[in-house]
Amino acid sequence: MALADVPLARFLAEPVVPYETDEVTRLILDGHDEAAFAPIASLTIGELRNWLLAAEPAALAAVRAGITPEMVAGVSKIMRLQDLVAVAAKCRVVTRFRDTIGLPGRLSVRLQPNHPTDDAQGIAASVLDGLLLGAGDAVIGINPATDSLESTHRLLTMLDAVRERYAIPTQTCVLAHVTTTLRCIERGAPVDLVFQSIGGTEAANRSFGVDLALLAEAHAAARSLGRGENLMYFETGQGSALSAEAHHGVDQQTIEARAYAVARAFSPLLVNSVVGFIGPEYLHDGKQITRAGLEDHFCGKLLGLPMGVDVCYTNHAEADQDDMDALLTLLGVAGVTFVMGVPGADDVMLSYQSTSFHDALYLRGALGLRPAPEFEAWLERMGIGAASERLPAALSPALIGLG
Repeated sequence: MALADVPLARFLAEPVVPYETDEVTRLILDGHDEAAFAPIASLTIGELRNWLLAAEPAALAAVRAGITPEMVAGVSKIMRLQDLVAVAAKCRVVTRFRDTIGLPGRLSVRLQPNHPTDDAQGIAASVLDGLLLGAGDAVIGINPATDSLESTHRLLTMLDAVRERYAIPTQTCVLAHVTTTLRCIERGAPVDLVFQSIGGTEAANRSFGVDLALLAEAHAAARSLGRGENLMYFETGQGSALSAEAHHGVDQQTIEARAYAVARAFSPLLVNSVVGFIGPEYLHDGKQITRAGLEDHFCGKLLGLPMGVDVCYTNHAEADQDDMDALLTLLGVAGVTFVMGVPGADDVMLSYQSTSFHDALYLRGALGLRPAPEFEAWLERMGIGAASERLPAALSPALIGLG
């Protein structure tokens, strides 16, 4: 009740993290659009909730630049799950690279073919598995087992060769540290998306080995390649700032929302919250993971981000696949941009439970959702679409032989 009565203008006057010592705060406040804020400037947090529930999609888009992450985090805390779903479903964010992500009635999937030793054959098998089950339109993205320049370059080259050979309208990414990706760009590697994990404070980002200047340098390097339009892929997750003692005494949800301000400064193709990955030390059980996932998705979409969620948990959390099924379904109704596609939902490199290729097919089928249009057309051309269940003979030998 106390939070509901706080005027929105107070968040501009009293930063939760000091302006003088934090570049993320400066990014938020210096970039605040007063004209966009004007329609809601007189509201309190409670009144903002009511306004959001009544607003049309165009009105939500119009105020994006005027809403700060702290305001969004604040209003999320007084909203029911159905409120978080209803408002997020009205927020439409469309991004493009080789295909178009975030269109109405669409659900994209990151094909995540991780392997504990970065073995090319193992990765290729997972890529084939995912493509045959309609995954990969968001990105084919590998979390590398090592962050070495040589391994990253090799994996980038392999993924790009597969993409080019079959003219797959998607993008590839090796989720190495941004400095490794920069070195790969300097060596002429085929880099589509630049990945980086980010946090909501300057100190949290420092713990990841980055700052805003480095992210800007990487963005400029990716632009110089001329390969696509939206060029960045960011991951976030509640608790990382607390782990690094970089939260300034601020709660996890608010710091998480502040990370979205960092992301939107670089017009990313994809952003996702790895909501349950950090473990029960921060989100205790399935109920908390569900709440956090819907809050993260709502906050990111309202701030104008192409928001996905890694619907996941670690094996020592008080959660199970039933919890993930419920969250996945709620996110689908809420208009989530993309989810993860992991073979069998069990990531053999990162050792956590996520969502499978089949889970994404369930969600598309249950809610009448489809892949990105360019990717959907490719699936049909290859005989993988809904009209055919035959294995395309042209795909299998080349992919399996990549090792």
